Amino acid sequence: MGGVSATEHAARTPHVPKQDRSRVTRQRLLAAAVACLAEHGWAGSTVSVVAERAGVSRGAAQHHFPTREDLFTAAVEYVAEERSTALRDLFPDGPADRRAVVAALVGLYTGPLFRAALHLWVAASNEDQLRARVTELEARVGRESHRIAVDLLGADESRPGVRETVQGLLDMARGLGLANLLTDDTARRERVVAQWGTIVEETLG
Repeated sequence: MGGVSATEHAARTPHVPKQDRSRVTRQRLLAAAVACLAEHGWAGSTVSVVAERAGVSRGAAQHHFPTREDLFTAAVEYVAEERSTALRDLFPDGPADRRAVVAALVGLYTGPLFRAALHLWVAASNEDQLRARVTELEARVGRESHRIAVDLLGADESRPGVRETVQGLLDMARGLGLANLLTDDTARRERVVAQWGTIVEETLG
């Protein structure tokens, strides 16, 4: 039985550019880091654990992210971008029904992505190497979340009380996300979200 030559093998095997492979590996590491943070917290989320979960070597992980802090800060930034994209994809035509937007914003803070971010915040409060970069990251994420909320709600922040209402909505959503970490808070959350929908409608006019 004849073998397959290298030339024939190359012709049959789709070529994946090195740049694309590198991007796929990076995405796998980020997704694994988010999952590890959400499930095990900072203490249980080492580079080795993340690399094993992503199916890559520790060396490959450190090639993309030289330090543990680099890896997990990038992971939460990736989460923030994914959350922003998901929210915009729910309302591709821009300003939408305000009650639906309120519910969608709250939804961003009640899943595993928020849980992962929370673990990083807690770690940053105790880890000097993390604190500065997480503080800067969260400030940027907060500005982006506020801007998206204003756009989707069709809010005119030049009117009295509108900016504070949008910020209060985001603070409320974050608080509901925290409550949801300890217990299933669905029933109470639905009542609070409905009330905030009314508040937003009345304030924004």
